[in-house]
Amino acid sequence: MCRKRRETLSVMRIMSKVHPSGPFAAQFGDPLSTRRKPELNGAPSETQPSWHNTHPSQDHLKPDREQQLRLILLIAFRCTRAAAGGMIMVALPYLVLSNLHAGSLALAALYVVGVLSTAVLSIGVGHLADRWNYGKALLLTGVMVPISAWIVYADPTYWMICAASVIGGFAATGSLIGGGVGGAAQSVQSAVVARITTTANRTKYFSVLAFLSGISGAVGALLVHFFTVRDAFFVAAVLSLVGCAPLLFLHLPPYQPAKTVTREASSRAVRQFGITGMLNGFSQGLITPFLIPFFVLVYHLSRQHMSIFAALASTTASISLLAAPSLERRFGFVRSITFTRALGVVLLIIMALWHNLAFGLLIYLIYPALRIAALPAQQSALIERVEHGSMGRALAVNQVARLSASSAASICTGYLFDLSALEFPFFIYAVVMTANIVLYYRFFGRDGKKSDATALPISATDKGDAAPQKCAN
Repeated sequence: MCRKRRETLSVMRIMSKVHPSGPFAAQFGDPLSTRRKPELNGAPSETQPSWHNTHPSQDHLKPDREQQLRLILLIAFRCTRAAAGGMIMVALPYLVLSNLHAGSLALAALYVVGVLSTAVLSIGVGHLADRWNYGKALLLTGVMVPISAWIVYADPTYWMICAASVIGGFAATGSLIGGGVGGAAQSVQSAVVARITTTANRTKYFSVLAFLSGISGAVGALLVHFFTVRDAFFVAAVLSLVGCAPLLFLHLPPYQPAKTVTREASSRAVRQFGITGMLNGFSQGLITPFLIPFFVLVYHLSRQHMSIFAALASTTASISLLAAPSLERRFGFVRSITFTRALGVVLLIIMALWHNLAFGLLIYLIYPALRIAALPAQQSALIERVEHGSMGRALAVNQVARLSASSAASICTGYLFDLSALEFPFFIYAVVMTANIVLYYRFFGRDGKKSDATALPISATDKGDAAPQKCAN
């Protein structure tokens, strides 16, 4: 009976459209019979269907304008913060090694303090964002960088720099989007981006925002050339403080995931990304914080010259981020990571064995680009695999695993640099990164879809579509 009734209703609907004046038109209505010609002033008639209006109202345009406003506010915050971080990353090694005449181990200890502080703050801020408000949590972490930079400017002694590193997270664990200076805000920033984008364009916006941050970081690194080491921290404090103002006007929409993820699948994804993130962080802490000290100790490059090359390296890294959407579409995030980071391993081994300034600087310009080119795709992959209600905590756990391992690696490299064993960290890096690549294939498969087995598509009712009613017997 139910099936026959559905067939009868379908036939009646078709007949009402074929014969608008027929007997079924009164029951089902004719979409064309209620249309009247518009008035002379061009306004549509009251009985004219809304879909016939070719001029959408402001309500249709409002969400797009709100999204653009949110992106502009977030870009303003990230760019000013990145410029400040770029200045601090270049100025800090010279402040410790040249002005204070401390050794590489003392610099490594500062990095460890910043990394551990960033790890603890990331967990706290991630929980706070999930339970309170992502925008306000981001503002809370945003004010930490100007406070820490002002402390260093006011009293540039070693112990005050340690205190500032606790607040601002002077981790220097790589690019600014990878959790360097002020890295405690990274997990919340990623969650904010997820809330103002969709699955289809998320990697693109991750790439664009990271690109703009990298360019701003390059500008900040270049600005160090025009200031003394101490004044660079004052300028960084002003820039990062100005960048916090746009967050006062940032209001986020509710997150709408493209698919539901079971709690079991979410926990497994967090665990797997935590393991790979730990190895990734260890390899990063071995080399990245010590690339500038490497050129200072081996080639004795001046601060003015090093700031220029640091700006160029940040620029090439930023440009490489724009390739992330194409890499993801063509290779998937696993093979993208494999190609870029394996090539980086080869270049770093050459850099360690062959002390040629020109070739070393060339590798220094290329390596950061290879290191982070696939990072936006990796961030998107993690977000798609966790529950939306625990996104901030999941991103924070991944960052904590990476930064904690990075702190241990920084101590190792600082000790080896003090022993003048400058090549050993590069060899350890090669072994750890190779193991990391193997685990990516084991956990996520060749195309990066292996862990999606328990992810379920959202049903029609979850999307707000009207589900067909069951026919009563």
